[in-house]
Amino acid sequence: MKSGVTAVDMIGYTCWMTSSQVAHSSEFRERLKAIPTRPGVYIMRDSLGDVLYVGKAAKLRHRLRSYFQKQANLTEKMQVMMGEISDFEYIVVESEQEALLLECTLIKRYKPPFNARLKDDKSYPYIKVDLNEDFPQVYITRRVRRDGARYFGPFASATSVRRTLSLLKKLFPYRSCTKTITGMDTRPCLDFHINRCVGPCIGAVTKQEYSEVIDQVFLFLEGKTDSIVKSLKSRMASASDSLEFETAAVLRDQMEAIEKVNEGQKVLRLSFENLDLIGLASAQGEAWVEVFFVRQGRLIGRDHFLMTRGKGDDDAQVLTAFVKQFYEVNPYIPRRILVQHPLDDEQAIISWLTEKRRGSVTTYVPQRGEKRRLMQMVTENAFEGLEQRRVKTEIERGTLDGAMEELQEALNLPELPRRMECYDISNIQGTNSVGSMVVFQDGSPKTADYRRFKINSVDGIDDYSMMREVLTRRFRRMADPKSMISRDVTDLDNDLKSSDSERNDWSVVPNLVLIDGGKGHLGAALQVFLELGITSVPIASLAKENEELFVPDIPEPITLPRNSQALFMVQRLRDEAHRFAITFHRQRRSKGSTSSALDIVPGIGPKRRRMLIHHFGSVEGVREASLEEIAAVPGMTMTLADKIKEWL
Repeated sequence: MKSGVTAVDMIGYTCWMTSSQVAHSSEFRERLKAIPTRPGVYIMRDSLGDVLYVGKAAKLRHRLRSYFQKQANLTEKMQVMMGEISDFEYIVVESEQEALLLECTLIKRYKPPFNARLKDDKSYPYIKVDLNEDFPQVYITRRVRRDGARYFGPFASATSVRRTLSLLKKLFPYRSCTKTITGMDTRPCLDFHINRCVGPCIGAVTKQEYSEVIDQVFLFLEGKTDSIVKSLKSRMASASDSLEFETAAVLRDQMEAIEKVNEGQKVLRLSFENLDLIGLASAQGEAWVEVFFVRQGRLIGRDHFLMTRGKGDDDAQVLTAFVKQFYEVNPYIPRRILVQHPLDDEQAIISWLTEKRRGSVTTYVPQRGEKRRLMQMVTENAFEGLEQRRVKTEIERGTLDGAMEELQEALNLPELPRRMECYDISNIQGTNSVGSMVVFQDGSPKTADYRRFKINSVDGIDDYSMMREVLTRRFRRMADPKSMISRDVTDLDNDLKSSDSERNDWSVVPNLVLIDGGKGHLGAALQVFLELGITSVPIASLAKENEELFVPDIPEPITLPRNSQALFMVQRLRDEAHRFAITFHRQRRSKGSTSSALDIVPGIGPKRRRMLIHHFGSVEGVREASLEEIAAVPGMTMTLADKIKEWL
């Protein structure tokens, strides 16, 4: 039993037996009785400890009991899942709304196979307007904070949000620069001269006048274009009456542009309602979710998202998972949400959305009229989107298969190069040397298996020795898995790591190893393979100058046709390894450039370094201080002071 979690109480039970054994265990029945009837989240695990499913419950005891009963009483999905479950744990929270939020968080963290989830494990882009600035900017962000700013989104991709920003910039003359606005600049940029900016940098507008431009941006993003046109007409008439014809002409052009955009937005017979319509189409483990945005009775936009279906999930369960995950991060929630299928736990979701919106929210399936017709259009678009994705995937799959077959023939490989690993070295004059390993599986990047290496044994400029070190550390693990030393490799950041059940297996044998370099690099790699006794792994090097491939035992290079898909594939692989190595090298170099002489003093950690720099002002001040002065700093001793003087 575990307890003592910060914001919530967590109690876990370890029941390492099959579901049928668990269901008939008297000990387990007693444990079920001890589970509280409070709201919470439960986590189902398999015999390896991997998370299979995350769920929420208004009453934990009742929900968990529903799983452990006769198999005939369970749904098909629950029967399959219970056949794999060996353990579970649960987290008690204060309310069902908290349980819903925690459920979303844990699904993102663990990616359970029986839960539906947004396919792209990433943060989605938003348009942000920071109202804490005197002259706010309008820009893209992927993080939503409670900082007083206005957020609009999320958008499915950076392309869609950039398209929206481009339109906004054409319609509204807000500033696009990042400079500090003082109003004292001697001359404006080009945007001012082409009426794309009102010129706050030169004091051409006041803070209040600039705020009016930003308010128009808000109204447009909210779909209230009629209010904008009405305001512009009033200002245009006022400017004309004051004989400011040039200003009136600018306002006229802006108004006409907005009206033109307005004409392109579909007007619905929905009075002035604000609502979202959500429909989906699913096949082969994934679902295409289409969202239409209606504001003020006008269809102002649409977006789509990909979901990974949980094992055994029907469309209603996938739709429910999407609604929870989508509105968890969406700062704007309309009063009405129309869905294709009834939601599971509908009342709990409505209560959560109402609390988040601070106003009433309703969800329902439209049955007739304009809303029913519009929902059919949403669903039709979802099916079309999924079909287009299927066709595109098949085309890409055919292209990738053809490229692998072409490469197999060109390099005389014993089998199709489904797993290819490429290695590269990056350094500047032998400093901050690093190596990279990238993996392509079936022609596409497998980022979970990417690895990066710090070069430990080579000083100075010696790319061949560096390549030997990297390959030795990687393939020693393949030749002898017991030799794995975890500290040899630096894992990727969390956003590139795989889940616990998908960690990189160093014993996996690649179908092709590609080295970025010429004959010399190939020779260094062959030396490693010879020392480790590896004879079954094909290897080649790609020389950048003429894009020539070198393989063992063939003195002449292999040149692929310039329009060859196989050439494009190995170039992508090589370029990805180079990009990955360069990125890691820059990180190390940047970290090194911010270090100081105090970093190398034994016994002086970050806290003491900060105290010393704060007290003496700089490393030079520490160097010039006496032993007694250093020892007098809080946390310091005479022994440490003597050590600092010795090292500095």
